Amino acid sequence: MTAIRHLPEAPTGRRPLAPGAGIDAHRHDTHQIVYACRGVLSVTTGAGTWVAPANRAIWIPAGTVHEHRAHGDTDLRLVGLAGNPLGLGHPTVLVVGPLLRELIITYTADAEPPPPRHGDGGERERLWAVLVDQLKRAPEQRLHLPTARDPRLSAVCAILHRDPADSRTLAELAVQAGTSDRTLARLCRRELGMSFPQWRTQLRLHQALLLLADGVAVTTVAHRCGWASASAFIDVFRRAFGYTPGKAFTL
Repeated sequence: MTAIRHLPEAPTGRRPLAPGAGIDAHRHDTHQIVYACRGVLSVTTGAGTWVAPANRAIWIPAGTVHEHRAHGDTDLRLVGLAGNPLGLGHPTVLVVGPLLRELIITYTADAEPPPPRHGDGGERERLWAVLVDQLKRAPEQRLHLPTARDPRLSAVCAILHRDPADSRTLAELAVQAGTSDRTLARLCRRELGMSFPQWRTQLRLHQALLLLADGVAVTTVAHRCGWASASAFIDVFRRAFGYTPGKAFTL
C-alpha cells in the first residue's frame, strides 16, 4: 500500500499539470482552495469525487486525505489557509466569479509565492484580505459525486461509471445486482444523499466535463453521456454550470 504523504501546511502557488497527470493521495494540517484556471480538476477522497471546471473551485478541509487529477491541459492554483474562514468541515465546490478568479490567479502567480505578512499593511496582505472576503461570499454548488459503500449499490454505480449512456431503469439494474429497485432507492438516499435519477445526472455531468476537457465534440459528449440530443445536454449543462458546453474552456 502506498504511503499517504503528510504535509504540515497546504501549499500555495501554481502547478501546471498535463492531461491525466495528478497529485497522489496526501493530507495537510491546514485548509486549502484548489482551482484550475484552465482545464478541469477532479479531487477524490474516500467519500467520492468533486469535479471543477474553470468557474468553480474546491475547498479541501485540513486533514482530508485526497488526490488531484487533471483533465485536459490544466493550470492548477493552490491557496493554503491556516484558518477556516468558510466554516466548512467537508470538501465543497465553490462558484468562482470574475473577481475571485483574478484574485486567485494573482495571489498564486509565482510557483512559491511569499506568505502575506499580516499586520504590515502591504500589498500582499491587502490582496489576501480581499481574496478571503470573496471566498466567504462564493456560493456553494453541489458538484459532488458520492461513493457507494453497499456492494449492491456499488455494483450498479460501477455499471454506469463504465457506460454513463446506459439508460436502463433502476428496476432493470436491480435485477443485475441481485436486489430490488426499492432497496436500491433506499440505499441511494442513505449513502449518496440523493435520488437515483439525481445521482445519474450528476455522474453524466461529471463525465461530460472530463470529455469536454479532452476536446471531444459537444454532440459526441451528449450521446456518450446518455442525453437523447445535444440540445437536451446543453440545457442541463447550462443550468448546472451557468454557461454552455461550447464555452466551457474559453472562459
